[in-house]
Amino acid sequence: MDSVSQLVLGAAVGIAVMGKRTPVWKSALAGAVCGTLPDLDVFYDHGDAISNMTLHRTDTHALLYLTLVSPLLAWMMAKIFSAGQHFRRWCSTVWLALITHPLLDLMTVYGTQLGIPFTHYPFAVGSIFIVDPLYTLPLIIGVGLALYREQQRGIMWNNVLLGVSCLYLVCTVIEQHQVTVHVSEELQRQNIESTQVLVTPTPLNSLVWRVVVMNKDSYGEGFTSLLHPDSPIRFRFYPRGEALYEAHKDNAFLARVAWFSHGFFSVKEQGGHILVSDLRMGQEPDYTFVFDLGEMKAGEPPQLPVKVVSARPSAVKMWRQFRSALDVE
Repeated sequence: MDSVSQLVLGAAVGIAVMGKRTPVWKSALAGAVCGTLPDLDVFYDHGDAISNMTLHRTDTHALLYLTLVSPLLAWMMAKIFSAGQHFRRWCSTVWLALITHPLLDLMTVYGTQLGIPFTHYPFAVGSIFIVDPLYTLPLIIGVGLALYREQQRGIMWNNVLLGVSCLYLVCTVIEQHQVTVHVSEELQRQNIESTQVLVTPTPLNSLVWRVVVMNKDSYGEGFTSLLHPDSPIRFRFYPRGEALYEAHKDNAFLARVAWFSHGFFSVKEQGGHILVSDLRMGQEPDYTFVFDLGEMKAGEPPQLPVKVVSARPSAVKMWRQFRSALDVE
């Protein structure tokens, strides 16, 4: 999720766990810091664009490592805030503020390797967009009320609105399941063969959902809305670049994207260069992660990939695309 969501989630957790044992601003600050710490890995350069993408949300998001470091951070917080008598409670606060970060990231489509060192699998539920105001606003309001209102009542509102945000996450999973069932019915009705199907929300909401259908030679993109749950899904299909992938699948960078994207990728040639796109984030033709792998000449070592800057569609353009895809008058 975005940095604001992680920061206020950490603050809300800190307030909820510490309660009246320490001034609210202290527990909010400690929680916000711990809720932000795992994302500091973005400042580390792994040497190339694809490694930077696939090695984000790895060690700093591993549940085991975060658990092991929690007592040390809790001791530091207790010292800084002169609250050593509540060390055990600080341990709980720090641990929960840390691990809720990767658990929230898990709900997005990106991929979080929280099982390290036991597995490097990039887990992703994909039921919430990376920025969703309906999730974040209750947290902001709750933390604000806790900071600026009478302590007991403010803490109560923080806890209630933290629960509301958690309930919203549960609702997105239920919605994703409903959409997935509808997509399966549509694929069967339209006689569309598929090897993989991705269902994930469009930006800033959980009402309009994007569907990516993969088959052997192509991939399809469609949109569906919970406001029109029985409407047909209009799919548009594009070449997947299977032949190019088969010809260059031994390239380590291409293989890395194929693994990290769970198979939701496309390959194309442009100006003699091979481009690979992660189809999970963005929408046709503008994807968040597109990499130029170079010319890939036989017998030559692979070139370092370069991230291609893709145009981001305006809100107006995106809304028009959704209306067209959903056929909403």
